Amino acid sequence: MFQNFQQARKYVDENKIEAVDLKFCDLWGRWHHLTIPAGQFTDDLMEQGVGFDGSSVGLKSVKSGDMVLIPDLASGFLDPFWDAPTLSFICTTFEADTHAAFPNDPRNVARRAEDFMRSSGLADESRWGPEFEFYVFDSVRYESGVNRASYEVLSREADWNSLEGGHGHYIPMHGGYHAIPPKDQLFNLRQEISRRLELMGVPVKYHHHEVGGPGQVEIETPMMGLIQSGDATMMIKYVAKMAAHLHGQTVTFMPKPLFGEAGSGMHFHQHLFKAAKNLFYDKDGYGALSKEALWYVGGLLSHGAAILALTNPSTNSYRRLVPGFEAPVNAFFSLGNRSAAVRIPKYANQPDTARIEFRPPDATCNVYLALSAMLMAGLDGIKNRINPTDAGFGPIDANIFAWDDVKRASIKSLPSSLNEALKALEADHDFLLAGEVFNEELIQQWVDFKRNQEYFPVRNRPHPYEMSLYFDV
Repeated sequence: MFQNFQQARKYVDENKIEAVDLKFCDLWGRWHHLTIPAGQFTDDLMEQGVGFDGSSVGLKSVKSGDMVLIPDLASGFLDPFWDAPTLSFICTTFEADTHAAFPNDPRNVARRAEDFMRSSGLADESRWGPEFEFYVFDSVRYESGVNRASYEVLSREADWNSLEGGHGHYIPMHGGYHAIPPKDQLFNLRQEISRRLELMGVPVKYHHHEVGGPGQVEIETPMMGLIQSGDATMMIKYVAKMAAHLHGQTVTFMPKPLFGEAGSGMHFHQHLFKAAKNLFYDKDGYGALSKEALWYVGGLLSHGAAILALTNPSTNSYRRLVPGFEAPVNAFFSLGNRSAAVRIPKYANQPDTARIEFRPPDATCNVYLALSAMLMAGLDGIKNRINPTDAGFGPIDANIFAWDDVKRASIKSLPSSLNEALKALEADHDFLLAGEVFNEELIQQWVDFKRNQEYFPVRNRPHPYEMSLYFDV
């Protein structure tokens, strides 16, 4: 939004901005913020930053938690949810004493990934297009105690409401794809989300109802740069939750909030450019893809198990990655096959559009780390010319779920649990260390937290369904 501080300060004065909100991403992918009066938005702020405790958000240890935030002026936007006129910035974190950029700030990791790509000479630009699937519910309640555990979500669209009487235009399980009003009761909310995003500078490609009958929707953006895509992801999650909240509803980006219903992914379309030329296009290649694109696919799939520890870093992620729901469970690529880990869109076959789609990820990821990991894996594939066919990854242009178990077992599986993915990351992360994009400390911190604070606590708790299965043994 702004190229320098003088432009930003002028905007604050001319638009009677009362507050400046500073947003930043923790290590696990959640936004935090602090707010200053507009009068505190000065040159000194851009030099000295605003102090905060990095240990409280996973960025540093308690013994050395002091850090500072400095706003990225290019990221500025008017926050539409504040009563007082408020200008928001996404911030970069710095060391409090030396003012050096903090290496494990997820946004800084993403910057290093792009810098590494350029310095490698393989490409000078990457473009990304995440798909944002999420559920809108009317209410949610949950509890996890010593002697009881439960959750309940309610959706006005779900056909489980039909016995209560009413309008009768309910959506059955798996029946929501591109549903039209009056069945689609969320079109006004999606339009409000899209309108607010456009006003904030985030372009929207389209929005629609998704497969999940009880309130699943999707919003897509056009292709954009890596940092821009990461920032847009954080803004979309924020706006979707806030807009729903204003209407007494609630949004979740959980991969699998409903048993037996479609899960929510965050598929990433991606391609590389050099000197404004799409490196992924070859009119004579499989799916109009170049050899560089196929090598990129080879890198993604070769490192796929490790990548999932960053792109699918929740226990709930692996309740979505099960057979039968168009969710990829095997490492192969294909033209148009939605059960493939890497899908080549049939409609993206022109010099400027040819690309691939990595389908496993979901929105529990830290988007900056996920983008960086995918890029690093793909670049490793190009550097080492990993032919995905020679590596056993296809292409497979068939419904593998129609195969028998023996035939399907011939395809390499993706991790089926968070712990399996974490083990894969521990064993295979040298490609992430190239160019010092990631570092051992960050990877070990990630693995330790995810394993000990998420995987084991979920594994060690009795599940309500186990009471049905085993209480009377």
